[in-house]
Amino acid sequence: MEITLEERKILLSIARESISSAFGGKPEISAEYPARPLFTSHCGAFVTLTAGGRLRGCVGFILSDKPLIETIKDAALYAAFEDHRFMPLKENELDNIKIEISILSEPFPMNGYDDIVIGRHGLILEEKGRRGLLLPQVPVEHKMDRDSYLDAICEKTGFPPGYWRNKQLKMSLFTADVFGEKEEE
Repeated sequence: MEITLEERKILLSIARESISSAFGGKPEISAEYPARPLFTSHCGAFVTLTAGGRLRGCVGFILSDKPLIETIKDAALYAAFEDHRFMPLKENELDNIKIEISILSEPFPMNGYDDIVIGRHGLILEEKGRRGLLLPQVPVEHKMDRDSYLDAICEKTGFPPGYWRNKQLKMSLFTADVFGEKEEE
């Protein structure tokens, strides 16, 4: 699904206003948005927050039973206040965070590790009752090759690096349309 610049700006605004509303700022967003199939689609989405170029929160949904606008609101709030890796965002940090949104394709099965294209595919590992996800931009941002990307998804899921070398793991791939405030300014 092609996402226009206007749609990107609207979704970024929704994410920021959703976080801001938690501090008693602007009221929760209830404005009418242009009728767009994207806004009512049930895509998975992640919201990533950074401050000073460092990760400050990232939460999302692989699939969603809500319209995308609601999914973005929820993911933004969870990234700001519920990401267990970070303390909840404080109001004085709000002006310093940058927001990035990843709108996910439907996951599809991986046939083998050679299917993975760095920068194009995100990874979902489901193994022994655990699940981990890495967005497609992660290996690019961290200058990973395929092997280190596979090591990273293993570690994120609670397995040792190199665990993937012992057997073919149950993994799915997805693509994402990724955009953020820094490119919009």
